[in-house]
Amino acid sequence: MPIIEMHMLVGRSVEKKRKAVAAMTAALVETLEIKPETVRILITEHTEEHFAVAGVTVGARENVSAVPLT
Repeated sequence: MPIIEMHMLVGRSVEKKRKAVAAMTAALVETLEIKPETVRILITEHTEEHFAVAGVTVGARENVSAVPLT
């Protein structure tokens, strides 16, 4: 039983999350040759101040456009 954990920033619509879950499930069903009922996906959403890259929160990065996310 595969368990997928998705961490993302808050703000995506329910529709987009449902599409992502369906696409990941389909990919696992095809590649692992398993039944969809065995796939578990957990979505955890984080605020801009609870998600950081290279020691800078996303909220701080949005205030300083010179710091790239990648």
